[in-house]
Amino acid sequence: MKKTDLTVNDGPIEPVRKLSVARLFVAILVTAGVVAGALTGWQVYSAAADDSSSGSWFAGYVDVTATPTFAFEAPATKAAKQVVLSFVVSSSDGPCTPSWGSAYSLDEASASLDLDRRIARLQEQGGEVAVSFGGLKNQELAVTCTSVTQLAAAYSAVIDRYNLSTIDLDIEGAALDNSAANSRRAQALAIVQKERRAQGKSLAIWLTLPVTQTGLAVNGQDTVRQTLAEKVDLAGVNAMTMDYGASLTAGTSMLQASEDAVVAVQRQLGILYREQHITLNQGTLWSKIGATPMIGQNDDKGEVFSLAAATSFNSFLKSHGVGRVSAWSLNRDLSCGSNYATLTVVSDSCSGIAQGDKHFSTILGKGFTGSATADAKSVTTSEIVSAKSLKDNPKTSPYPVWAETNSYLEGTKIVWHHNVYVAKWWTQGDIPDNPVLNSWQTPWQLVGPVLKGEKPIVEPTVPAGTYANWDGATVYNTGDRAIFDGVPYQAKWWTQGDSPAAASSNPDSSPWTPLTIVQINQINAQLKAAK
Repeated sequence: MKKTDLTVNDGPIEPVRKLSVARLFVAILVTAGVVAGALTGWQVYSAAADDSSSGSWFAGYVDVTATPTFAFEAPATKAAKQVVLSFVVSSSDGPCTPSWGSAYSLDEASASLDLDRRIARLQEQGGEVAVSFGGLKNQELAVTCTSVTQLAAAYSAVIDRYNLSTIDLDIEGAALDNSAANSRRAQALAIVQKERRAQGKSLAIWLTLPVTQTGLAVNGQDTVRQTLAEKVDLAGVNAMTMDYGASLTAGTSMLQASEDAVVAVQRQLGILYREQHITLNQGTLWSKIGATPMIGQNDDKGEVFSLAAATSFNSFLKSHGVGRVSAWSLNRDLSCGSNYATLTVVSDSCSGIAQGDKHFSTILGKGFTGSATADAKSVTTSEIVSAKSLKDNPKTSPYPVWAETNSYLEGTKIVWHHNVYVAKWWTQGDIPDNPVLNSWQTPWQLVGPVLKGEKPIVEPTVPAGTYANWDGATVYNTGDRAIFDGVPYQAKWWTQGDSPAAASSNPDSSPWTPLTIVQINQINAQLKAAK
């Protein structure tokens, strides 16, 4: 999350999920059975999606070094009892020494900010604490500390001091493009996680990353990829649904952009796991997704995340079964005072909008009652699914099952691996669930699963012989019709030799346009009446 904070330690307010959320840590069961058939070499895990959000949790970020000091130990709402303290970064005293915002060592934070005592006070009231490393400002430890061993020790020092079971790595800015730092971080986290498990302790690790409306950028994808490659058992990826800037499509609301971003990240995460030969079902993937909006006025002047948006976003996230929700930040979860001159300038101590007596933490946290620091739950080998279960049955599929040799026009719906897809443009040979990270790389758009009890949908067409098949040597005038690959087309202007195949991939310049369902129905009605 981008923190425009005026704080000493701030990094961007990206979601720092340090909550030891023991939610679906799908343990990478490399010893599990390998799927046969088309998915040979892939492990497919099935974790039942919880209909409720009782296992999912809400925890707002707290900017520890912001001024004035935020009293997280005296939560204003019940939902604010779980916090993600941010940010731990590299100290100016040493590249491998952890500090709070480069302003306080761990000991200095205890002495000057009473941090340790305040954490204990929150815990006495039933609250829970996670910690976030990184942020936009200052230097994340992995960037400055070039020793993997020392980096692991630095992470462990923070984890041990605050007795953490959930940590968050907020990676953004230059750190995202630092491949060497990403590799060191992943290696160090793998070491720490393995050591803690050997001690009988769990460690949930979340990556908090910036997103656009279309999901993770390439550098964000690479960060997740490197982390998984080092066998880090990720609790999930937390999307910073904020500060979209120039990437925000004109006229798109903050709510819609955030929903689009979360859906895109969930799809991308599934592909990144598949690259590691691990296939997770949809419920499991959603439980490994987090979302963190910047409440109220965002850093980008025209972007405001309202109370109404928070209400709708909460419903959206619950309906999809995400594992975590956060907010940047609890420091800002109140209206600005009358002495605050302009609400278009982001403050680190108020939201910039009129909240009245309402709190974003209550709205966003509604229904997310799980523990941020619960023990992680691994998926068992009994939940491995056979590749045979992915086979489609033409007798029960609502649309034709995809075939590699068939060509499909824009708007054509097919079924593949129990899901319905629609073609975005003309395509042939492109596998619908091919693991591409960006939506523009595939001609297929996932619509949703095949529903129980569905039957094949009869697509309207014209009777055989109604029109002649298209022939490249034939001259066609405006309004002439022909059949191509079983689909009736109409000529928009004089043409010869121009195949209708290009009509969907380049509709403006193609002389052909497919007949609509309305036209086909009208033709069939006329033919029936003429008999």
